Amino acid sequence: MRAPPAADTPPRDDAIRLLARREYARGELHERLAARGHAAGEIEACLDALVEQGLQSDARFAESFLRARVVRGQGPLKIRAELGRRGVDDDTARAAFREAEGEVDWFRLAAEVLARRFPGPGEGPRERARRERFLAGRGFDFDQLRHALAHAWDEA
Repeated sequence: MRAPPAADTPPRDDAIRLLARREYARGELHERLAARGHAAGEIEACLDALVEQGLQSDARFAESFLRARVVRGQGPLKIRAELGRRGVDDDTARAAFREAEGEVDWFRLAAEVLARRFPGPGEGPRERARRERFLAGRGFDFDQLRHALAHAWDEA
């Protein structure tokens, strides 16, 4: 189902309405405004003005998105890929990860997520492989996965 034509509202009003609910990447806003029937030129001018006024920021979006995904127990590979799908460029994503460097221990997060999901390391290669797939699906890299498998149940 397509959104109604935007003939009666300017793109800025629609963008402000969206941004009032949560942060959006520029690419996401562009898609949403285009889906509402706004012309590409109007959308670009609107987004440039919003960035200039500090109302939209890909850097702010990336930091907020990263924090929200860490709380959900997602790993850096999945978060970085999702940022890219939402239109955040690599430099902005790298800056968000650098900002979170002191706050997020990916190895510990992988171990915590694994321990919450599974009661133990598993008996046999089939169960261990299941745990590996779980962590890989969450976006943790090989080193984080191995660390989690070795240390997830240390404190239990």
